[in-house]
Amino acid sequence: MNLLQASLGGSAAFREPDYILENLTYAGASTGVPGLPYTIADVLYHISATMRASLNLASGRASDWPEGLEVWPDTPPSTEEYAGIRLDIGLALAEAVMLAEDPSERAREVLTDLAVHNAYHWGQVALLRRLQGDWSGEDPVIGG
Repeated sequence: MNLLQASLGGSAAFREPDYILENLTYAGASTGVPGLPYTIADVLYHISATMRASLNLASGRASDWPEGLEVWPDTPPSTEEYAGIRLDIGLALAEAVMLAEDPSERAREVLTDLAVHNAYHWGQVALLRRLQGDWSGEDPVIGG
C-alpha cells in the first residue's frame, strides 16, 4: 500500500474511516451539537457527495466538477438516505484506494486533494462523536 492509498483509506497519519464510524447509529449521526450548524449525517453527506465527484474526475468518467452539485444537504438525511450515504462512502473509499494504486498525474492530483479534504471532515466526525459522548474506543493520538 502506498502513502496515497493509506491517506485515503486510513492507517497512515489518519484514522481509518471504519474506526471513526464504528457503532455510529442514525440517531447519533443525526443529533446536533449546540452551536454547530451541521450534524455528523450532514458531514457524511458532504464527504459522500464530494468523493463521488472527485472519483469521477480521477477515473476519467468526468472532465469537470459538476456544475450545481449540492455538497451539503438542504434537509437532514432520512434513515434510508443515511444508510445509502454510509454504503456509498464505503464503496467510494474502496474505489479511491484502488485508483491510488497506480494513478495518472491527474488522478494523483485529485486523489491527493480528496485525501486532505476527507481528513479534515473525518476529524470533524471524530470530534462531533467526542462532543456527543459517543466515541466507542480509545484513541492514542488524542489521549483516549
